[in-house]
Parts: sequence; structure tokens; C-alpha cells
Amino acid sequence: MRDSAPWTMALAQLNPLVGDVAGNTEQCIEAIRQARSQHGARLVVLPEMMLCGYPPEDLLLHAGLQQRIEHALSILMRETADLGDVACVVGFPEYTEGRLYNAAVVIDGGREIARYRKWLLPNYQVFDEKRYFTAGTDACVFELAGTRIGLTICEDVWGEAPAAAAAKAGAQCLIAMNGSPYEVGAQRRREAVVCQRARETGLPIAYVNMIGGQDELVFDGGSFVVDAAGEQIQRSAPFESVLVPVTVSAGATTTLTMSDSEPLPDEMANLYKALVFGTRDYVQKNGFPGVLLGLSGGIDSALTLTIAVDALGAEAVQAIMMPYHYTSSMSLEDAAAQANALGVAYEVISIEPIVTAALGQLQPHFEGIAADTTEENIQSRSRCLLLMAMSNKTGNMLLTTGNKSEMAVGYATLYGDMAGGFAPIKDCSKSQVFALARWRNQQTPEAPPIPDRVITRPPSAELRPDQQDSDSLPEYDVLDPILAAFIERDLSVEQIVALGFDEATVIRVLTMVRRNEYKRRQAPPGVRVSPRAFGRDWRYPITSGYQFPSPRD
Repeated sequence: MRDSAPWTMALAQLNPLVGDVAGNTEQCIEAIRQARSQHGARLVVLPEMMLCGYPPEDLLLHAGLQQRIEHALSILMRETADLGDVACVVGFPEYTEGRLYNAAVVIDGGREIARYRKWLLPNYQVFDEKRYFTAGTDACVFELAGTRIGLTICEDVWGEAPAAAAAKAGAQCLIAMNGSPYEVGAQRRREAVVCQRARETGLPIAYVNMIGGQDELVFDGGSFVVDAAGEQIQRSAPFESVLVPVTVSAGATTTLTMSDSEPLPDEMANLYKALVFGTRDYVQKNGFPGVLLGLSGGIDSALTLTIAVDALGAEAVQAIMMPYHYTSSMSLEDAAAQANALGVAYEVISIEPIVTAALGQLQPHFEGIAADTTEENIQSRSRCLLLMAMSNKTGNMLLTTGNKSEMAVGYATLYGDMAGGFAPIKDCSKSQVFALARWRNQQTPEAPPIPDRVITRPPSAELRPDQQDSDSLPEYDVLDPILAAFIERDLSVEQIVALGFDEATVIRVLTMVRRNEYKRRQAPPGVRVSPRAFGRDWRYPITSGYQFPSPRD
């Protein structure tokens, strides 16, 4: 095959908003303009389902969406025709003869030159594509600038057949368009799979991924190219809206080359960025002017406050300390110190009058019954009353500060500290919370945002005298690995015990998880960062007769 002159393909790592077809289309057009003017791009590659955002879920079933998508495609064709010698490939939902496809269209010179329909429809974890889409069956290879290019969409690259079919159809390189959400370790796994496809087909691959928060999902970008041997990887920065120019040199051997490449990101840094990015997009895409939260002087609210400030700026964050009899002077001091260090609006509102009034009203009905968690929960719900009132009055969204360990075993109060609009650390175990707090302090050692004492003191809900989490729960270095084994790996009691854990402890923990499903169903969404979060990929029944074996079984 005759060599063609090198040309530029731009990978557009963009942040769509689900349902905002007009806004997403304008993003596409602006990216095409910039890619053409700044990089001389001949082709701009946009992410999966870019026109409607991903995942659109049941919005796909709304008749009005189809009309907006058709209008958006017509605008793209008109605009690209006016821009001159630049083509684009963009993901969209294709409505055809009563069927719906996850599709991509190639537009050049104001006309469609190719169309591809996703073959492999994921139906696991957070993905539910078989509910909506029909699978494609045909390879798509189109020619541009003397290069034959094969298309795949997201899950297609995780199987062998779509890439192999494109190679057989004569592709000299492959494009993988993606809406791939972040989870810890995701980038390494993506790159390993794409390298394997490159080795199998002998073709270089350009992988483009979207960025942005969408409800509980957060997309991290990390677009990259791999060579035909599946050995050399060049990647873009994660969590940034960027146009990545790639030089395409086609001939007997085709190469894809980025001018700049980022190192594989540090996992802790990426995890923290995911929490910040997911929180920012949830607040801003839903139109809230800012956030508020209850600042207790403990580690969870301290980390949540820091994430909020990093996401939105101190001017958009309000912290409220709500002390009661059991709130220690240490908590009061540390909460004030953190609020001052971060420069957020800070108020102290005692819950004592509310709790006293509630207990007074209930006293005749509680007569002769020993105090228990009921009285503790009244404290938490009194705080919720104040926080929600402040949220209503200011318009700021209430952030919930609970972590995954607490959500798993029910160590949280329904209509109390579980209340709120968004839970930034909902999918972080308590162990991760401590690690993230230490990591964040290390980033600004001259002005650490979280007081050291908050990290080193034993965690406590401070709802009764001298209370510690370990009074009710196993130590977190025991609890968290058990929870991960059950929630993220679906291991049985016997399998978890075989990992070295006490059987009675395992049964106790798993039983707590089962009994508290009703609480989790009523919890706010939060950023998903693990292979399995409490949300769209956790669907255990509330009403269930399933029992874990007793230690003697």
C-alpha cells in the first residue's frame, strides 16, 4: 500500500451533560473548530453517545429525544461543511425502524460517509444497555486522508470479534470511542485490554474517553493511543477537558503518535480527583449555587468539607457545627480550626433545645423503657432538621458525610446523618477515608486542610458518653476487608473465613449488611469509585429470608 502524507486526528476528551442535546452539540462544534484551527486536524473523534450524554437511561425512551438528536445531526452536518476540510465521528442514539442502536456516524464535508452500530452491549455492574439497544453486526471501515480506519464503541474493544472484523475489512488503524466510568484501577485495565486487541489485530488503536460526573458515575478521560505491537502507550491527562492531537502516518505500517504523553496517574491522586470532579459536576450540573454540611470534628465530615472546597471553592461552601452534651471540646476546636483554615462560612448552632423539647414530648411514651439508640437518633435527626432548613433557605445543597463502611452495616441514622442531596465519600471505606485525608494533607504540607488530631483520634459518633465506633463495630482494618470481599467479590461466609477472618465476625458483619438494605435504598447518590458501589450496581432485595449460617452450622 502506498504511503500517505502524515495527518492529524484529534481526540476530543469532553464533558457532556445527559439530555442537553443542544449544549452537547455546541461542544462538539467548538471542539471541531479548535481542532481545525489549532492543530490542523483532518478528523475529530468525539466520545460515545456524545450528543445525548451517557448514560441517558430511560430518557432514550422519550419521543422528544429522537427529534432533538435528528436536529443535532443536521446541525453538525451543516457546521462541518462550513468549516472546510475536517471530518468528525460522533456517538449518538440511532432510532431506526422501531429499533435503537448505540451508534457512531462519520461526517465529512457536510455529509455522512459511514455509520457504525455497537456490537457488544454491556449488561453488568452499572451498565444496562440491553434494556435499550439492539446489537450491531457489521464492521465499519472508512477511508480518510488515505487511511482506512475501523470503528469500535466502548465494550466492543473488550471482546475480540469487533476489532478482528474491522481488521479483516481492511482497517489500518482502529478508533475506540468510549463512555467508560472511573473506578480504582480502571486505567490500567483499559490499557491492558486495548494493548491485547492491538497485538491480536496488528493495528494501532486510538482510545478516546469522555470526562465528567453523571449522577453517581464519574468519567475520567485518560484517552490514549497504543502502537500496533500493543507495547507503546501514550496517554492524555485524566479529568481534563482537552483536545489531544495524534499524528497518523499510514502506509505498510500505520502509526499513531501523540506529541505529549502523561505518566500513568497515581491511584490515590486519581481517586481524590474522582471525588472532587464527581462532586463538582453533580452540584453545578444540577444548578445549585453551593453546598453546606454538618462539620462534626470527625474524619468523615473533615474529608467531605475538604473535597467540597477543592471542588467548588471556599465561597460556595458552608459548614455548620451542631454540638450537644456529648460533643467534646476537641471536636469543637478541630471543626473551628478546619473551617478557618479552609476559609469557609462557619456557624455553631446547638441542638440542645431541639433534643430537650423532643425528649420532653416523648417522655410520657418512653416511661419505664431504658434509653437506647432511640435517644441517640433523636440527636442526629435534630441536626438534620437544622441542616435541611438551612439548605431550603439558602438554596445550597446538603452534602451527606457518611462512608461506605457505615452505609454497609447501617452505622448511620435514617432521616438523620444520612439525609442530603449528595454523598461524596459514599463509596469510600473508612480505611480509604483515613488514607485520603493523609494524602490530601501531604499535598499542601505548609497548610494541611485537616487537623492532624482529626486523623489520629479514635473515630466516634459522639452520641453518648465516651462512645467509639469500635464499641459497635469490628476495627476497621478487619471490617473493611470483610465488606470488600462480600460486596465487591460476592464471596461466601466460608470463602471469607478462608481469607483468615473469624467466622463469627464474618457472619455478624454480613448479617448487618443484609439487615440494613432498607436504609441504603433511601440514601442519596454518591461518587462511585469501586468495582461495586451501593447504587445502580447493587440490587439486593430488602425483603429477604436469606440467612447467613450460624457459627455452629
